[in-house]
Amino acid sequence: MKRFYFDIREGDEIIPDEEGLELSTIEKVHEEAARSLADMARDAIRARGDGVPHEIAIEVRDDSGPVLQVKFTFEVDRRKH
Repeated sequence: MKRFYFDIREGDEIIPDEEGLELSTIEKVHEEAARSLADMARDAIRARGDGVPHEIAIEVRDDSGPVLQVKFTFEVDRRKH
C-alpha cells in the first residue's frame, strides 16, 4: 500500500500532515479526503455564522507529489425581507 498525506489548507494557512495514511486505491484516498472535509465543513459552519467567506481544503500528496484536492467554501448571503 502507498502512503498518502492529507494537508489541510484554511485560507493562506497550511497544516501539513506528517504521518499520512496507507491506502490501497485512489478511490479510498478520495473517500477519506471527502469524509474528512465534510467533518471540517460541519465544524466551520457551526463556528462561523458571520457571512465572511471561509474556504477550507484538503490537499493530498504522496511521495511523488500532489494527488488530488477537495475544497469547500462556506458563505452566508443574507437578503433583506
